[in-house]
Amino acid sequence: MTVYETDLPGVGRKFDLELADDSLASVVIHHDGRCELYKRPNREANGEKLLDLTGEEANKLGSILEGAYFESVNVDELTVPLGDAIIEWIDIPEDSPIAGQTLEESKIKRQTGTTVIAVQRDTETIPNPGADFELHSEDILVAIGTREEHAALDDLVERGP
Repeated sequence: MTVYETDLPGVGRKFDLELADDSLASVVIHHDGRCELYKRPNREANGEKLLDLTGEEANKLGSILEGAYFESVNVDELTVPLGDAIIEWIDIPEDSPIAGQTLEESKIKRQTGTTVIAVQRDTETIPNPGADFELHSEDILVAIGTREEHAALDDLVERGP
């Protein structure tokens, strides 16, 4: 990951960060502390302004991104008391083939190995839904399983059996 730094006379300093998709995130920090964040398709193109922050807002966001409030972990190295099992939240999109099916009809457990332990529907949480529970688009499945099983569940939710 490369960062390019440029002085902007009378303005401040610009930082361009190369992103994984070959685009750039550009940050302009003004002398007064104001901060602007842009996403640019490449070094030559102008970008779309994503944020315009005061100095205080920029400092707070920087602290969050640096991990002062929450430090992420490498999930591949994470050990939990569930062994290889993890809990994931999976959104059911509007065009999902399992929307309108019951849990039994969707064959989630049989085809993926995951177990749905709850469903979030709007502001309601339905714990331990039964086999006859009908899934709706925009529901959020709370499921337990291995990473491989969750990958199969993601595929089932997107493409169907």
